[in-house]
Amino acid sequence: MKLVPFFGTRIFGVLALASTLASAALAHDYKAGTLQIAHPWTRATPQGAPVAGGYTIIENTGDQPDKLVGGSFSAAAGFSIHQMSNKDGVMKMSPVEGGLEIPAHGKVELSPSAFHLMFTGLKQQLKPNQSIDGTLVFEKAGTVPVKFKVEAIGAKQPAEADHSNH
Repeated sequence: MKLVPFFGTRIFGVLALASTLASAALAHDYKAGTLQIAHPWTRATPQGAPVAGGYTIIENTGDQPDKLVGGSFSAAAGFSIHQMSNKDGVMKMSPVEGGLEIPAHGKVELSPSAFHLMFTGLKQQLKPNQSIDGTLVFEKAGTVPVKFKVEAIGAKQPAEADHSNH
């Protein structure tokens, strides 16, 4: 009889730890100084696609602005920051020169139809549910290691952010 409570306590501890780790893995948020980086993600790509986009929300809780100046994506040769704009009904994409400012007490959303990261020279097909290593480099906060979760090809937001089925 004494083995059952010990065994039960041990199982409970293992389950609690596993639950904590799973929650942390699903959230995949990062913090660097006064910056909070939420849910870095990208879309799956067709076989042979040369480029992909990267998305996240970066919030600055500090009193000074910071600037996203670069980064890396392990599945691509190149990394840059781009902006989509609509001029006279025509969508245009252009690089953001000098970095992207994250204002003090503000946030910037990198999304498919606005500012976003551009991964060029893809080394592999990106498949749903993969997790790809990368970095985001900030002027003040420095280099922040992140993982980009690969979502479905047509995703408009990360699956974690979609609460429509709750």
